[in-house]
Amino acid sequence: MAVQTSPLTGIIAEEQVFLDFGEHEGKSILEVQDTLPEYYSFLVEKKDEGTCMIRRNKDKSYRLYASHTH
Repeated sequence: MAVQTSPLTGIIAEEQVFLDFGEHEGKSILEVQDTLPEYYSFLVEKKDEGTCMIRRNKDKSYRLYASHTH
């Protein structure tokens, strides 16, 4: 059976990854995908460029970070 992967979070479920920056901080990736599809596409582009990454916090939650370097 094939595992579905997200273009943004890979094998981690989108409802388990939360934004850790910007005006949408604290929203899950799934919520962003449902309510802000343009912003979701922007995040996918940034991940493809290598400026976004997912980290696991000490509380075992996943956060999407954006690099501030250009």
